[in-house]
Amino acid sequence: MGDVRISTAVHATAELAAEVDVLVRQLSSTAAPVTVDGLAALISAESTTLLIATDEHVVGMLTLVTYAIPTGVRARIEDVVVSEAARGKGVAFELTRAAVELARAAGARTVDLTSRPSRESANRLYQRAGFSRRDSLGYRRTLSTTTPPTLG
Repeated sequence: MGDVRISTAVHATAELAAEVDVLVRQLSSTAAPVTVDGLAALISAESTTLLIATDEHVVGMLTLVTYAIPTGVRARIEDVVVSEAARGKGVAFELTRAAVELARAAGARTVDLTSRPSRESANRLYQRAGFSRRDSLGYRRTLSTTTPPTLG
């Protein structure tokens, strides 16, 4: 992996927000721009840990979400992305490994993530990192700012 370091983001700066925004654009063309205030809120949230991979600049990131529910502590990996120039060098694997260790330290028994089937290299990476496919259906409801339908 070379000189790339994995660390937890602890301070939101304009430079970090700009570098994270570049990575977010690779994940989603519809995501809101990353601002210093938004990044500060993410970093300070008790349930999220933003892991960043850096050389001279941020070359990858991963968000670990941990939360307690009645059946125990759960952990999810979200928004994994590595810059095009750093892909294929083990950065995503090391980010994932670090997230698993943080989840373990938080008391989680499992770590969940989702990945589209078309992301073949990402799916191979997750399998190499010890993840296995679940027989589960994923559901999503897109929320709008309009009045939600009533239930019942």
